[in-house]
Amino acid sequence: MTNLYSLSYLLPFLFFCICIYLNRNNDEAYVNFNWDKLGFGLTPTDYIYIMKISGKDNFSEGSLSRYGNIEISPSAAIFNYGQGLFEGLKAYRRPDGGIQLFRPELNALRMKNGADRLCMPSPPVDVFVDAVKRTVIANQRWVPPPGKGSLYIRPLLMGSGAVLGIGPAPECTFLIFTSPIGNWYKCGPSMNLYVENEVPRATPGGTGAIKSITNYSPVFEAVNKAKAKGFTDVLFLDATTGKNVEEVSSCNVFIVKDNVILTPPTNGTILPGVTRKSIIEIALHLKYKVEERDVPLMDVLTADEVFCTGTAVGVTAVASVTHHDKRVEYRTGEKSISQKLRVMLTEIQTGVVEDKMGWTMQIR
Repeated sequence: MTNLYSLSYLLPFLFFCICIYLNRNNDEAYVNFNWDKLGFGLTPTDYIYIMKISGKDNFSEGSLSRYGNIEISPSAAIFNYGQGLFEGLKAYRRPDGGIQLFRPELNALRMKNGADRLCMPSPPVDVFVDAVKRTVIANQRWVPPPGKGSLYIRPLLMGSGAVLGIGPAPECTFLIFTSPIGNWYKCGPSMNLYVENEVPRATPGGTGAIKSITNYSPVFEAVNKAKAKGFTDVLFLDATTGKNVEEVSSCNVFIVKDNVILTPPTNGTILPGVTRKSIIEIALHLKYKVEERDVPLMDVLTADEVFCTGTAVGVTAVASVTHHDKRVEYRTGEKSISQKLRVMLTEIQTGVVEDKMGWTMQIR
């Protein structure tokens, strides 16, 4: 009788433990999704992160909310004066099923640099990284299985406070949302670029070196015209001389000539990409000669290889560049230097090899 009485108290506790175990497993399971058809497009996940910032150090307690629309004033500075920044980074599934980030502190620092330029308060590095971790963990079932893709993470910092006169917003919102994406950007394993001769992406003294939201829509027209002609994207020239290459619409550019890797310097009009920085460091580690200097268009047209780097594109080879009516094709594939760099970077990011560079951050 005593045993039965004790068991009556024990059974509810056991049921509670089983529920906790099942819920834990459910949280860790993958969402029901066809990962083989994953491309680069928005797939809403479960949660977003929101934090309000007013003044230099007045941060609200950031919180997670279900993914959905947010309320914002029609007179917000982001709508009226374009006061806003965004970042892009990824979470990767390791072969053991764990999840890791790749150099998130660099995204935090870049957002801070942009915020200073646009007169916005920004979250400190540790707050930024913690917010990214929390958002990824909340959406962990959307991190694709190993080899199927990654979870794209989009932090936003926007002037959400109401303004009428020209000036910075009295309040900003730091927001993070995520979306699973495939291994290849829209272009696939290689790109075909068209040289834009009339419209520059950025000008000296402007915002080309930060991820301001105002940098992107002004090039939509040039990119759309190029795509209508069958090209993947546009290669922009510098605004001062019109002779040197700078960037593609959303990624940095490299060339390989006589086994030397060259890329334009981050001199105020070119975004200091996290992938760009990582590829330079990997190339130096592999004993390649790397030069950061002005790259004349004529050097591109006589190069052995051209490739692009960025969070979205990773490391993507350029199959051809067209300038006016002249089309130049480049080395791609397994024997290319860009492929060697891409494989090494990807293996570090996804945990396939030991991270001897100290770049990854395991969060689960």
